[in-house]
Amino acid sequence: MMILVAGPYRSGTGDDPAKLAANVHAMNAAALELFDAGHLPVTGEALALPLIELAGSSRVGDGPFDRIFHPIAERLLERCDAVLRIGGPSAGADAMVEQARAQGKSVFTDLAGIPAA
Repeated sequence: MMILVAGPYRSGTGDDPAKLAANVHAMNAAALELFDAGHLPVTGEALALPLIELAGSSRVGDGPFDRIFHPIAERLLERCDAVLRIGGPSAGADAMVEQARAQGKSVFTDLAGIPAA
């Protein structure tokens, strides 16, 4: 399955770069486990962050950031089979879960619950 890993990016970080990086690391660690289980993991951050930088963003939450960050995850989810929701509170990750359910996709909250590829 192609699985979107959705978790907090900004929530609870105060936009502290080290905390943002830790959240990306947590999503990437989950993605690696999915990959090792035979799935194709994706994160919106992996696609969005380089584009946001190229678009001229100077800080998290500015115009270029807002134009790209959530919309790219929404477009990506349309092509995924499922979502793995990780981490703590996150309005954005919860929106991805709601969108996945509305599209009839599987939603997982635990790596152990994902069937082997």
